Formats: sequence, structure tokens, C-alpha cells
Amino acid sequence: MSLSRRTFLMASLAAIPAARFDPKPEQNWPGFRGPGSQGIADGYTTQTTWDLAPAPDKPKNLLWRTDVPGMAHSSPIIWGDRIYLATAVKLSGKAPLRIGYYGDVKASPDNDEQKWMILCFDKKSGKRLWDKTLRTSKPATDRHEKSSHANTTLVTDGKNLVGFFGSEGLYCFDMDGKLLWNKDLGIINNSWHDIGWGYSSSPALFKDRIALLCDDPKNPFVAAYQLSDGKEIWRTSRKGDCEGSWGTPFILDDGKRIQVITNGWPFIVSYDLETGKELWRLRGGGDIPIPTPFVSDGLIVLSNAHGGKAPLFVVRPTAKGDISLADGSTSNESVAWSVPNGGSYISTPIVYGGRIYLANYNGVIRCFDFKTGEKLYEERLGPDATCSSSLVAADGKIYCPTEDGIVHVLKAGSKLEILAKNDLGEPCLATPAISQGIIYFRTAASLIAIG
Repeated sequence: MSLSRRTFLMASLAAIPAARFDPKPEQNWPGFRGPGSQGIADGYTTQTTWDLAPAPDKPKNLLWRTDVPGMAHSSPIIWGDRIYLATAVKLSGKAPLRIGYYGDVKASPDNDEQKWMILCFDKKSGKRLWDKTLRTSKPATDRHEKSSHANTTLVTDGKNLVGFFGSEGLYCFDMDGKLLWNKDLGIINNSWHDIGWGYSSSPALFKDRIALLCDDPKNPFVAAYQLSDGKEIWRTSRKGDCEGSWGTPFILDDGKRIQVITNGWPFIVSYDLETGKELWRLRGGGDIPIPTPFVSDGLIVLSNAHGGKAPLFVVRPTAKGDISLADGSTSNESVAWSVPNGGSYISTPIVYGGRIYLANYNGVIRCFDFKTGEKLYEERLGPDATCSSSLVAADGKIYCPTEDGIVHVLKAGSKLEILAKNDLGEPCLATPAISQGIIYFRTAASLIAIG
């Protein structure tokens, strides 16, 4: 088996033990953006259009819709016949949410007492099976008006359910909601220019290790913990390497080494999972790094934006040392290709059918040939199409939710073709999950199954 093929296979299973993952018939979606953080669930037919109009009209292609308490951007995950979700419930009134494309930055007036919860739903009916309250307190840090107090997505290996909420702690449950252990990591204030934005880096899971990225500008670090009891195995300071990051770490096992790849600014850095030792670094560009790294076709995809720069990098997993590009260069021995201003700000890109697609906060969709980096198109979805949710794909289609709850269904290809625009009826900033041809959307107040 070639290194490229082996890397691709290992990356696809990087977040879960391979012996437990069977894509059919269950087609699990065990963490943020599913297996390998790739956002893809092929093998079944998925819907192009739907209509959630209330009675007396009959909703089209709506399997079920259930209320979700609180307000959070935590994405749904799926294992077997269950869906798991995290949320934060404000105890006095409704939590405010400001969506859209705007430039003024300020904290949300939402520091009243909150209740952090994990919810479990039946995948087929949407019935809530159980819920567990993790913590009830005032938030330890502020959040951005577009953020929430539960941004992170849970992760599971089919036996353990892990959630991390920054200053509100690290938790491990069994699949029926029994608390196995929890750990307080102290205050983690992911701020930018002294403005609290809220914690959003989900935990990454590989065999008996949990990797966490905690980029509080005052004390940024990456660390690994033991899955069995939460014991810290190592912690590596990122002081001088990163001034803030909101993306989820990605664990890659290519058969030669296991690395924890982290987005960041001024440097994107990879670490050895066993020791925490730095393996390689790449000078980034965007000073608010949010998208999550992932691997496709044996190559690492990295993107960030803000502050006038928006790079897109495609890196070989064999990288070592400082692989930063020389001025004016777009590739080197370790960087297969890059585009200086082709990246995305909040949404994580997707590679599908030999092309990479990126959705931006200003509604612009970019598409490049993944082998060469050639730009195929760059077009705007619409004047109000603000994209924060990450892209997912299935059945030859790419699903792009915008913050106002409109889901643009794009035909995979070298030209922008919008097959449909479907209204969820509520704001949507969480990334959807897909399983067995059913798309699960988490909106501001609901969990929705389309099929």
C-alpha cells in the first residue's frame, strides 16, 4: 500500500479506534465533521430539497424536528442509533444571538447563570432519551455576540463520550450518560485584543489519548490526557507560537508517526502525540485562525483568515522543521501548493471529488482543483449569505448552511451550480451531521432530521 493511500485511510479513522468503526449500516459521525474531520458521508442518497412549512401544509422531506434547550453552536455527533449534543441553557431569559456580516466587535451581555448539558436523542424519532447537567454557574469568560457558551462538539469512540468546554471543564461519560470523570483546567480565556470570543476548540480523540488546544493568549498550550482517567500526559506551551486559535486539533497517524496538527497565528504547528515535541511549523497569515485541519488524499489541508490575509495551504504529512514559505513562493519541499488569499475565515473547507471548496463569512464560495491548486471559480451566494457553519458533502452534493438558516445545496463540480435553497426557519451556525442519507441540522433552538 502506498504512503499516500495509507495516510488517507489512517486519517479517515484518526479520531476513533479503527476496530470499532463500521460505516455501514450505522455510518457513525463520531466528532466534529465526522470521520477524519472530512465532512463526508457517501454511500446513500441525500435530499436536495425540503420544505419545513407548518400545518396545515405537509412538510416535505422532514423526518422529525425536536426542541433543544438553550443556545449553542455545538454540532451533533452520531453513534449507532443515538445522537449526542451539548448545550448551554441560560437560567434567566433567552440567550441573545447576533447573526450576519458586521465589523463591530463586542462581548455579548450573557454572563448570567448558565446550565451546561449533554443531550442524547433517538436517531430515528428525535425523542430525547436522556440529558445530563454538567455544571451550573456563571460563565468564567465572556463570549462574542455571534458565539455561544457551548461552541465545542463532543467526540466518541463508541464507549466513551468526551466533552470539553474550556473554562467549564473536561468531562468523560459512558454512552448512557454516566459520568466517568471530569477535570478542571482553570480559566481559558480565548480572547482577541482583550475581547472575549468564547472557547470553541473541540477535543480530539485517538485510542487512549485526548488532545486539547487551549490558546488563551496569556498562557496558550496544547496538551494530551489519558482517556481512562483524565490524567495529563504532557503539556506544551505555545507562547510565542500562537496568540489565539479557535480550531480543533487534528490527530494524524500515517503509520510512521502520530501528530497533533494545530491551526494558529503566527504559526501553524504540529506536535508528536506521544511526547508533545514539536514536529514542524508553518508561518500562517490570518490572525484569527478558526478552521480545523484535516487530511484528504494524503495531504494536510490548512486555512485561516483575517487581518488582510487568508492563506490556503496543502502540506505533505512528512514535513519536518520550519516549512514556512519564502517570500513570493507558493510551494516548497513540504508545502505541495498554497494560495495566498484563497482561504476561509470561520468555516472549515471540504475536499470532495478532487476539488476543494471553501465558504466565507461574506458569502463567497471558492473552488480549487485539489491536485494543482488551480482556481476553478469564486462566486458569491448572495448579499446576506454569511457562512459560519462548515461544509459537509454526500451524494454528489455539498451542503452550505448560512447563518440565517438558508441551506444552499451545491452540485459538486468545477462550476458553481446551486441546486436548491432550503429554509430551516432558524439561525444555523453549527455544522450538520450526516448518517445513512439523513442530514441532521442543529439550529438556534432545534435539532432537525432531513431525509
